[in-house]
Amino acid sequence: MPRKKRQIRNDYRAAGFIERQGKGDHTVFSYPGLPKRYAVDGSDGADAKPYDERDLRAALQAQAEVLGKE
Repeated sequence: MPRKKRQIRNDYRAAGFIERQGKGDHTVFSYPGLPKRYAVDGSDGADAKPYDERDLRAALQAQAEVLGKE
């Protein structure tokens, strides 16, 4: 059973990403020092898509690289 969008959003929050509301049901996450923004669309109860998981992994890896440089 796939994870829910709620869990993806909570992972971004737990990692310290800044959250803002996007258009419609989109939530946009950013992190200081990272130029890329990561969007999660859909309601909290919707199943997460493979690209949501992929984007989360990429964001956490980019965050680790930024933190490693400091």
